[in-house]
Amino acid sequence: ADNWNNHVELGLWADVFLIAPASANTIAKMAAGICDNMLLACYLSAKCPVVFAPAMDLDMWKHPATQRNIKTLQEFGNHLIPVEYGELASGLVGDGRMAQPERIVQFIGSNL
Repeated sequence: ADNWNNHVELGLWADVFLIAPASANTIAKMAAGICDNMLLACYLSAKCPVVFAPAMDLDMWKHPATQRNIKTLQEFGNHLIPVEYGELASGLVGDGRMAQPERIVQFIGSNL
């Protein structure tokens, strides 16, 4: 019983919970309260501020379902780090690129 393996504890000890990159799938599951992996179990147990940095293709980013899910997460009190414009994994260019790590650190330092 000395082994620490309680996934709920992972969501309780952090000062900030950063999800980067946050895929369209992960964002949808967070918004719906789906708990089918360790990341989502920790998210649903988190007592600290949650920050998420989306990363996905342009069309996924623009989809009304994704935009609704992001709005839902913000209504829950989560903090969105806006996507950046640039080359995407698909080779397309547009919005959907995850914010640069320096920008993520700056966002957390300035907003939390």
